[in-house]
Amino acid sequence: MSKTHNQRHLEERRKELRKNLTPAEATLWKSLQRKQLKGRKFRRQHSIQNFIVDFYCASEGLIVELDGAVHLDFAQQNYDLERTEILENLGLKVIRFENRLIFEHLSEVLEEIICHFKTTSSSE
Repeated sequence: MSKTHNQRHLEERRKELRKNLTPAEATLWKSLQRKQLKGRKFRRQHSIQNFIVDFYCASEGLIVELDGAVHLDFAQQNYDLERTEILENLGLKVIRFENRLIFEHLSEVLEEIICHFKTTSSSE
């Protein structure tokens, strides 16, 4: 991977985040790990530039972010918008879900993620 991904200075923070997933992240990860979603490999707590994203699928250029209550704050929303713009300018697609949707409508969330896949997999 290029120097844009998984920079060394973020390694410890990524490890810490992976060890301490939020309940919503842990629930979604159970459905994304080991290529369970249409054969796509997802990484959790992956860094791109100086941002650590919740989930990243390199083959699709897709980032999945989960938003808790902190993301309701106006300043946080502005930061999220700027961050999304930077990541999308790298050619990536960012999709966001509220944490509650993971618990209340997981199958719909997974379908929405699939809708953003650009390619078809032979293992589908």
